[in-house]
Amino acid sequence: MHPTNDTVEVPYIMRALEPEVVDAVWAAVEPLLPSRKDEHPLGCHRPRVPDRICFEAMLIRLVTGCSWVDAEQLVGRAVSDTTLRMRRSEWVKAGVFDRLVDEALSAYDKVVGLDLSEVAIDGSLHKAPTGGEGTGRSPVDRGKLGWKWSMAADRFGIPIGWATAGANCNDCVMLPGTLAAVAMRGLLPDIETLHLDRGYDNPIVRAEVAAAGIDDLVCNRRRPARAKRQRPKPEPLGLRWPVERTNSWFSNFGQMRRNTDRKASHRFAQMALVVTLLLTAKLIDWRDRWAF
Repeated sequence: MHPTNDTVEVPYIMRALEPEVVDAVWAAVEPLLPSRKDEHPLGCHRPRVPDRICFEAMLIRLVTGCSWVDAEQLVGRAVSDTTLRMRRSEWVKAGVFDRLVDEALSAYDKVVGLDLSEVAIDGSLHKAPTGGEGTGRSPVDRGKLGWKWSMAADRFGIPIGWATAGANCNDCVMLPGTLAAVAMRGLLPDIETLHLDRGYDNPIVRAEVAAAGIDDLVCNRRRPARAKRQRPKPEPLGLRWPVERTNSWFSNFGQMRRNTDRKASHRFAQMALVVTLLLTAKLIDWRDRWAF
């Protein structure tokens, strides 16, 4: 990053920390931040740490998965870990990240356009060693604490709705919350075909999908028993790879792979910030397509 009076230089780690991406996201974040009133009668407070420095420290923690104390060190102790936690909670309470991701999705839809002809939903399970709200014992990690998200993505893997729960929650149970998140953004009526894993293929899920107004549902079918020498016939697997790739994008962020927050609202804020970073990078790439 290019250091200024209000910024701190940090090493390049991945696309989310590129100066152009950070500057673009910060330009959207800054107007959403709550205004602060100095109520001290003599104005004798210590100088307030600039919001930009706190924002960059939050990005470093999100990308690397480090602790708040390590994030403090990586920004040259320009802000304390306590201040970072307080500023993060302040922004979450003000709804900054919720409005930020809504603006990012709206901008992407206007510039590039969401393709809802084929939508896929899939879950992804990860570690949460410190526990807290929305965590549970992982069935695939020797009962250690974990969390999971259920992601809905359009034909090209753009996230359009998500829900979180403990690692012990079945994907089918998270489906209504995921569809509700898509409906909240007014995108549910535009879905033509919904692709799900074969684990979703049961009468309850089909009834929920039909109740949501989606007529075309594709689930991976279980392979029937065959003789050992019989050649298996090709089966339609549906268009599920985009959402699996999207889950991989999310897993590149350290705090997504191993989350140490203890409140569900903080995890939702992280997911909103990840989506915003991904969409911002894609919009920059779209712009650069026309640069000759």
